Amino acid sequence: MKNNIYYFEVGKKTKVSVPQDKIGIRGRQAFEMGDLGMPIVPGLILDSDLAISFSEKELLPELKKNIASLEAKTEKKYADAKRPLLVKIVISPGLQLSYPSIHNIGLTKESLPGFSQFTGDKFAYGELHFLLDGLLKLEKKIAEAKDDQKTVDAISSKISEVFASEKKLKEKKDATGFTVESIVHLAHPFIPAEIFDDGYHQLLFTLTRIQELLRIEATSDGVVGSNDTAVIIQPMVYGNFGKNSSSGRFFTRNVLTGEKTLDGVFYQAQFNEEGAQGVDINKLEKSHLQALQLVAENLESYYKQIRELRFTIEDGKLWVIDQRMVSEKSTRADIRLLLDLLKAKKVDEKFVVNEIKPSRLNELLHPVIEPASVKTLQKIPGGISGAPGAAIGRVYFSTEALIAAYRQAQKDGTDTRVIFCKEATFADDVKAVELSTGVLSSHGGYSAHASVVARQYGKVSLVLDEKQIKYQAKKAVIGGIVVNEGDYLSVNVPFYGEPSIYVGKANTVQADVTTSGLKELVDIAKKSLVNFSVRANADTQEGAELALALGAEGIGLCRTEHMFFNEKRINVFREMIMAKDKAERLKILEKLKKFQKDDFYKLLKIMAGKTVIIRLLDPPLHEFLPHNEQDGKKFLEYLNPPTKKETTAKGPTLKDVMAKAEALHEFNPMLGHRGSRLAVTYPEIYAMQVEAIVEASYQLKKEGIDVKPEIMLPVIMNENELKLLIYGKKIEGNSFKGLVEVIEETTSRQNAEAKLEFKIGTMIEIPAAALGAGSLAKYAQFFSFGTNDLTQTTLGLSRDDFNSFMPDYTQLDVLDGNPFRDLDPQVKELIQIAVRRGSLTRPDLEMGLCGEHGAVPENIAFCRRAGLNYVSCSPFSVPIAILAAAQDYLSNS
Repeated sequence: MKNNIYYFEVGKKTKVSVPQDKIGIRGRQAFEMGDLGMPIVPGLILDSDLAISFSEKELLPELKKNIASLEAKTEKKYADAKRPLLVKIVISPGLQLSYPSIHNIGLTKESLPGFSQFTGDKFAYGELHFLLDGLLKLEKKIAEAKDDQKTVDAISSKISEVFASEKKLKEKKDATGFTVESIVHLAHPFIPAEIFDDGYHQLLFTLTRIQELLRIEATSDGVVGSNDTAVIIQPMVYGNFGKNSSSGRFFTRNVLTGEKTLDGVFYQAQFNEEGAQGVDINKLEKSHLQALQLVAENLESYYKQIRELRFTIEDGKLWVIDQRMVSEKSTRADIRLLLDLLKAKKVDEKFVVNEIKPSRLNELLHPVIEPASVKTLQKIPGGISGAPGAAIGRVYFSTEALIAAYRQAQKDGTDTRVIFCKEATFADDVKAVELSTGVLSSHGGYSAHASVVARQYGKVSLVLDEKQIKYQAKKAVIGGIVVNEGDYLSVNVPFYGEPSIYVGKANTVQADVTTSGLKELVDIAKKSLVNFSVRANADTQEGAELALALGAEGIGLCRTEHMFFNEKRINVFREMIMAKDKAERLKILEKLKKFQKDDFYKLLKIMAGKTVIIRLLDPPLHEFLPHNEQDGKKFLEYLNPPTKKETTAKGPTLKDVMAKAEALHEFNPMLGHRGSRLAVTYPEIYAMQVEAIVEASYQLKKEGIDVKPEIMLPVIMNENELKLLIYGKKIEGNSFKGLVEVIEETTSRQNAEAKLEFKIGTMIEIPAAALGAGSLAKYAQFFSFGTNDLTQTTLGLSRDDFNSFMPDYTQLDVLDGNPFRDLDPQVKELIQIAVRRGSLTRPDLEMGLCGEHGAVPENIAFCRRAGLNYVSCSPFSVPIAILAAAQDYLSNS
């Protein structure tokens, strides 16, 4: 029998000789803690063979011998009348099953007075209630195993009586009126009163009842089978066992910041935190604090995790009660831990990279709402996450109203935070998105215009169900609550969990990427990438700087159309559209070229030495024109300002402007007169943009700055279209100037000593382009897969309308997930075809994917295997993509 009893204590390295399959989970943890040098409370384990087969007569001598060792370690005597040692019994199964633990065994008529001398009568009688509660729950478990519902109900009633009695005790000032006999009687007839006359009788009774339970559970067809459940006997220690005692709990480091400082509290002369005021753990007596700091360091080194510990100081002696993994910790804290472990050479860089899920980095990149600040606010749950984070501000329902409110707040020195709320956003709403803290919309979803632009500018985006919101001029009814223009809203879009809107002003905790360890993590992850990089979608100075700071290796998509929506430029661009002939159009394009050159200069300078892919104008022209008469009037005010002297020339009227917008409007603009098709009709637009790119590049070259500009043509459908735009054409006496000629002519005017290379490539965003990639590669020097549009054109789904019926398709398994987040198999096949055919034509063809598909780890893994050289995503998604790519590489290298 003695070979089936295992003794554990601090530093007792017996783990190797202990059969791990016979001591259960809790037993293994006990030995593990001892091996780590933690000052654990010693104990003994009856292994799974003994727990189910012992006889009381044979077990008692072994118990007494082992308990004598426990008495020596704790300086107490089991069930003693003066300084009693009490124990707990913990059932230790082989699997994570729930069993009741029984505490305070050894509390008898004789020992209770001695125990109360140290803890007080009220606490002592409370612990007697706790002992009875544990014994009754054990009996209930046995009855449940026997399917004896009548007994289960009767015991449940007794448990309620014990609870009511304990509650009554807590409400009293002292224990007057309570006796051992009166309390024990509450458990009659299920717990025999005589076990409270002798400590070993009580201990053996409890063990035999546990044996009964284990035998029932191991019995099949009347035969007792194998058992994997052990039993642990361990002394109880109390943080209120005299003045020089305390209890507490702490994390091995700060769970929010990751600072390597114990994070927790202790309770002086208290058994636990109930009704007690905690004191900062770092104010603990020096020798105990140093001991716990060493324990914390050992635990982190062993588990490679932040851990939580409970401890007790009993009469000046420190004991660690238990420790566990921590779920309620920040990503920042985990990263700081990993970096500290790396510095201490406890882990390698591969471990650091693999330990953090890429999606968790969202927590470091966006603000979060402070929970306490929204307890009293009305909550409107639901919606689809367009871009995660927390946004607070006054809500406005039009671009004009938002901009006016923002400017007035700036002028008055008041809160400038605003939230833009509109059914769907368009190109001329970009300024409102840029100024806002967040965007609410109800058309589309993750890939809708509002969400895409919000992610690009680092704003929060929430797409509500159309049934959730009704727009009414300068107010909206959201979730049945009326919200007026100018009211405060707090939008919470967590990466995990359900989004929600709070009516009112909440507090936020701002993200800080400079001290979070994110940069160090990204730098380590980038070391793992071979022949693959992550670029950013950026078209502003701020976006490019942010992308670079977050680890981007260049710009994979600069959407030049966004540059024209600046309030100082939009009317110039509209004027160009309204030009009566090419000569007038060229004159206005010269004004736009100055803006474009300045934009490209800034982007290329920020990304010095890194590739910047500039996509020439993509949207159809009607998106730039006024959408209503109010906008039209403002455009006319620009054309004819009050200070402008009258001239004989007559400009367009409001009717002309709205007629032009109507004439250019298309029924299906996504497949209409946009992108390269515009350039076929108006080649001077692309010529202006390319001249600006060339001039900005040579200006930087003269300043000694290395630049790598690449020019990308959107919406190409076949090689004839691409060849025309790149190389031009002469036909029937007319000539169409290609971009190569524009580059050469502009270069010749720069007086440069050496020529720069300007690669020209194309987006692959329609199936015809993917299938014809072999032909396109004759002219394109690189491909960029625009998977948002490629998904739309392949599946025939509108990304702005899909969400209205997506739930039905998901529920009925028509589609596996959202194809605008997870690349569809057919879209993947088209990419693979294009890669294969394009590479056969041009072996050095550079290929990448741009768009938010490129921030999803599963898509990144596909891109690497398909042979792409990079992915490009919004600046805030860059670290996520880098980490995902590095993890994929490491798992397959």
